[in-house]
Amino acid sequence: MSAPNKSYDPVEVEALKPEEIDRARNEALEAVAAATDLDALREVKAAHAGDRSPLALANREIGALPPHAKAEAGKRVGQARGAVGQALKKRQEELEAERDERVLAEEAVDVTLPHDRHPAGARHPLTTLSERIEDVFVAMGYEVAEGPEVEAEWLNFDALNIPPDHPARTMQDTFFVQGPKGEASGDESGVVLRTHTSPVQIRSLLDRELPVYVICPGRVFRTDELDATHTPVFTQVELLAVDEGLTMADLKGTLDHMVQSLFGEDMKTRLRPNYFPFTEPSAEMDMVCYVCHGESVGNVDRPCRTCSSEGWIELGGCGMVNPRVLTACGVDAERYSGFAFGFGIERMLMFRHNVEDMRDMVEGDVRFTRPFGMEI
Repeated sequence: MSAPNKSYDPVEVEALKPEEIDRARNEALEAVAAATDLDALREVKAAHAGDRSPLALANREIGALPPHAKAEAGKRVGQARGAVGQALKKRQEELEAERDERVLAEEAVDVTLPHDRHPAGARHPLTTLSERIEDVFVAMGYEVAEGPEVEAEWLNFDALNIPPDHPARTMQDTFFVQGPKGEASGDESGVVLRTHTSPVQIRSLLDRELPVYVICPGRVFRTDELDATHTPVFTQVELLAVDEGLTMADLKGTLDHMVQSLFGEDMKTRLRPNYFPFTEPSAEMDMVCYVCHGESVGNVDRPCRTCSSEGWIELGGCGMVNPRVLTACGVDAERYSGFAFGFGIERMLMFRHNVEDMRDMVEGDVRFTRPFGMEI
């Protein structure tokens, strides 16, 4: 085995030449100084201080040198790698400080700004008013009854004493889902979108024990054009009371209490004779104008746009339940009597809040609902 080559000169190894070491160190220092963010600095570190960097490769060549030459070469490479390491550490501290300062500036929270910049939600006023009406009657002992919106034609018309040739049963007023199948199938009743919530009253008489006191709110459907005062889908509320000895006086007192609860204690109502197939006698219920309280009647100096200076506003229809309706539901009309009334909640909302266009209620614009607030 031959002895070590003590005459081996490390400067003859290209990677260990002083000028190569200085060049690799200077390139590394320039790259470190040019790094503008931490991501760029990580790339510089991998390229100039990683395992495959020029200085790391030069450090591996030292092991092949003779013992007397390793010290000087190792010192030269070690000083270069140390300078690069110090530069990387210093630059990283600078970039981290710049990052933290930028984050503090960009993500600062101004605690003096309003805390409630998100607008509060609002319930739809039709829902709120419907629940308020329900509360009035629940406090009087009534139950809230509900039923399907797709209803049998018998419940929607026949049981309410509306004969087959009645104009309301034509396509001009009613949305028909399915026509009658005929006597052969045993199903002579068609299926419609309910035109009023009266079928719920019929279901209540069929399902409940007497006496019956129910209020029936819900959506109804008619083939009306959508305009400022009409909509094909609207919300209706109806009331039914069936008991022994009920009279028109009970109906009038109930209507007075409802109007006074919703519009004020000084409000009055009146009944005008009318005709409905399901009530006998029947009447239209008017309430005194809530704006002028009747003072505009005959007063040319103080006209009222709300009631057209008539002093009264029509609210809905009412009357004593027709004995034929009671009989159709299996109720003894000789023993029991009842009263009923119904009105549109949209129209009442227009009265209470001076809403001029019914289309605003159905378009879903939050600018309409927000002023009514989040009443629970």
